[in-house]
Amino acid sequence: MRSFNKVLLLSFAFLTFSLVGVNAQTYSGEVSTSALEREVQRQINKLPYYELFDHISFTVDGGVVTLDGKVRNATNKSEAAAAVKRLAGVEKVVNNIEVLPIGGFDETIRRDLARSIANHGGLSRYMHAVNPSIRLIVENGHITLEGSVATSTDVNLANIAARSVRNAFSVTNNLKVDKKAG
Repeated sequence: MRSFNKVLLLSFAFLTFSLVGVNAQTYSGEVSTSALEREVQRQINKLPYYELFDHISFTVDGGVVTLDGKVRNATNKSEAAAAVKRLAGVEKVVNNIEVLPIGGFDETIRRDLARSIANHGGLSRYMHAVNPSIRLIVENGHITLEGSVATSTDVNLANIAARSVRNAFSVTNNLKVDKKAG
């Protein structure tokens, strides 16, 4: 009877510690996803040619990182995938980043757009950081504003500034309000 009680007690202890281990793994998995997201963002921000006229976003699903966005320089597309692929915990990278077409028409709009936003109501503070919180995407004459600003007023001012750019066909304002921006 004594050995039966010992076996029962050991079985119960083993089962209890097994369940604790499973819960600890689940929790650490959630933390590692969050840590992986921060590290992916850090790697994107460290790209040497990532600038005001590029926007790269991503999603993390387990060990699969999907990169999206539009870049002016094809190097950014390949370097973003390579940098993310090297991270611990990344099993696969799906690279959906588009390279924007080259052309003087879009370059003129980019120049005028940057100037217009920089001269509107203090919006220049979003453009001069190493990693600007606002991104200006111009594709075939169409403008898309990406990123974040500190207030809804700044969202509206950026929209007005973008709409004042000559020869632009349309403006899509995807700016979000984030108190940390600016």
